[in-house]
Amino acid sequence: MFECVVPNENDAALSGTDLPVVTIEVWSDIACPWCYIGKRRFSAALDAFARRDRIEVVWRSYQLAPDTPVGARRGELEALVEHKGMPAEQVRAMFAHVAATAAGDGLTMDFDTVIAANTFDAHRLLHLAGERRDVLLEALFRAHFTEGRVIDDRAVLVEIAVAAGLDAVVVAAALDGDTAADLVRADLDAARRLGVSGVPFFVADRRIAVSGAQSVEVFAELLRRALGDVDGTAANGGAPGTTAGGATVDGCAI
Repeated sequence: MFECVVPNENDAALSGTDLPVVTIEVWSDIACPWCYIGKRRFSAALDAFARRDRIEVVWRSYQLAPDTPVGARRGELEALVEHKGMPAEQVRAMFAHVAATAAGDGLTMDFDTVIAANTFDAHRLLHLAGERRDVLLEALFRAHFTEGRVIDDRAVLVEIAVAAGLDAVVVAAALDGDTAADLVRADLDAARRLGVSGVPFFVADRRIAVSGAQSVEVFAELLRRALGDVDGTAANGGAPGTTAGGATVDGCAI
């Protein structure tokens, strides 16, 4: 279930109480339905975590289909049939399974209206959002999977950003240039170095990782274990950062 990752060379960050803070980095793509589900479950675990003040979450960019043409406005069914080479009925069955799973977590996914999109600009926008990043990410997921909006249309991105509390003029100017493109590429490069081939991918201090839309309980265990590693009190029957078992999980792969 948990994987070892090369240890972070940096010292642990400190919280306001001078206690070490665990940094959870999450690689995800707005076009990945399991990332939306995984975010909802991870957020539930985080909200219930007693030591939430010692957890820092950093959302990282990932692209499952970077070659998707911008502005093509193709339905997700057509795009996925072509991209994966799967029969349409198999894709529809997969959509139904994902939508049913999402509904169990309080999310609505309408794959009949989802438009395949290149997510690079949306990821740029997330890097510009500052403290509104989590709110904006939620809004982008909802726009893509629930509202059928075209999230590689820059005018649409500006509308979503403004609704999430960002300034329209600043966002439009940034999207018209190449602002934050280097930050998106840095995230993609880091994912390659870590061997990430599917998302969502959660890693604590570059030491312990878990992939896929795991259960709330698994994410809670990740938080407990990561903090235990930092405090030197890991109770997993082995040294901090050791792995524990394996599992088949729901996620999106290239």
